[in-house]
Amino acid sequence: MKIIVDAMGGDNAPQAIVQGALDAHRELGVDIILVGRAEDILKAVESCGEKSLPAGVEIRNATEVVEIADDPAFAFREKKDSSLTVGLTMLKEGAGDAFVSAGSTGALLAGATLLVKRVRGIRRAAMAPKVPCLGGNMVLCDCGANADCTPEYLLQFAYLGSYYAKRVMGIEQPKVALLNIGAEESKGDSLRHEAYPMLKEAGDAGRINFIGNIEGSDAMLGGADVVVADGFSGNVMLKSVEGAGKFLTKELKAMFLSGTKTKLAAALMKENMKEFKKLLDPSEVGGTPFLGIMKPVIKAHGGSNARAICNAVRQARDFAASGFIQDVEENIEYMKVGTSAEKA
Repeated sequence: MKIIVDAMGGDNAPQAIVQGALDAHRELGVDIILVGRAEDILKAVESCGEKSLPAGVEIRNATEVVEIADDPAFAFREKKDSSLTVGLTMLKEGAGDAFVSAGSTGALLAGATLLVKRVRGIRRAAMAPKVPCLGGNMVLCDCGANADCTPEYLLQFAYLGSYYAKRVMGIEQPKVALLNIGAEESKGDSLRHEAYPMLKEAGDAGRINFIGNIEGSDAMLGGADVVVADGFSGNVMLKSVEGAGKFLTKELKAMFLSGTKTKLAAALMKENMKEFKKLLDPSEVGGTPFLGIMKPVIKAHGGSNARAICNAVRQARDFAASGFIQDVEENIEYMKVGTSAEKA
């Protein structure tokens, strides 16, 4: 397995990116192609304690960098020798099995869509992070790639999320729910009203395990394995979960440090608190896949540290080996409006 890594993308590039990629090479046994300014990458490699590139790690020089301030829609085209553009082109041409970048989300999505291409028949690629919930994790699809959606987009997100939960997370019959303001079928706006019967039809046909609408609170209690949302609503939910996690962590810390007894309790619960913080740490997830693209593309957080990059590479490896894209290609006719009933 060979993973292409954008060494120049992210707030902590190239040092943290290179360190994480080298850690992934050592821990996971995958080959790595570091794409970016060769001189800067070599300096980062030396700073990691390596006198030379380890066997199985190579550098592909790219002289330009897509900056956060660049226009996402044109950055990968205007900067043809950027680490992002070169890396995606390599993925398209088969030089690697997956691509990981902590760079601009918009530029990465645009580049993946226009260079690597969507699976034929997929209307929009979706971002689908694993979000911690009671009892494990849920897939939130979409979480920000598509602010404005049609009912067909939501139908496709349901299939994409379901295949991902099954193939990558190992959930045999993932429960799929539509994010809404209430559980009743009559709840929600016109988008939800139009998408619901499409999802129900797919569920009745046995192609997805659709369980109906779900509120955000019930989703966090583990009510579904896949939560389907337009990008706007999904992003609001994701940011709310992140904010709630930070709030709880700070409140717990303040509580445990408020007096002698609570400090003693904190000492006794030190390991438990580490596990709690780990549950909410995005570095442990690594990144978010773009579902619907013809080859695996993983978006790591812009502030990723070495651990996050290592886990993003792990995620890319698992995604590439999962068979997810084959599932999408084989079932694409069911994912188009107006064809599911005919195929039943």
